[in-house]
Amino acid sequence: MEVKLDKRYPVAASPAQAWQVLADIRATAACMPGAQITEQVDDRHFKGTVKSKIGPAVMSFGGDIELLGVDAGAMELKLLGKGADKAGSSATMNLVAHLEAGATPDTSVLVGRASIVVSGKLAQFGSRLLVPVSDAMLGQFAGNFSNAAMAVPAPQAASISPAGLPAAPAAELNALALLWAALRSWFARLFGKSR
Repeated sequence: MEVKLDKRYPVAASPAQAWQVLADIRATAACMPGAQITEQVDDRHFKGTVKSKIGPAVMSFGGDIELLGVDAGAMELKLLGKGADKAGSSATMNLVAHLEAGATPDTSVLVGRASIVVSGKLAQFGSRLLVPVSDAMLGQFAGNFSNAAMAVPAPQAASISPAGLPAAPAAELNALALLWAALRSWFARLFGKSR
């Protein structure tokens, strides 16, 4: 099953500040709930995990990330992620993310285009539930990303290298809460149309 996502998120930091986070794969991964880079194989290949909690059970997906391109001039990042869990679910994500100037000099917009292919138990959820859960996860990511970018000193105040960013501890994703939010949203849309 394939899901395509095109998203735009406001960032309460300048493009230069936000780029310091986006250009650092570890800092960007730390913004995703439950995600963590566990090993850097070389300059372009990483290993990582994504943990999600569903009730008392914790699922852990292990995978690989390949950095396909980083364009500082265009403030663009391209990557390919592949992962699987022990229960037989797998996912592949091809992502292109870039930054645009915001309405004011101290704001920016994070723009992302992703193609996600899932199989196994993940695919059984179907797009009606998978898309809202993805939206909720990406909304959390965008909030964390904005906070991380705001923590970067403004370029005129100090220069900071991507490797100099502190990595935020990876928060566990509460998939049950996200699924419940998605179900509520789906029922609201379903019953809202009948009025």
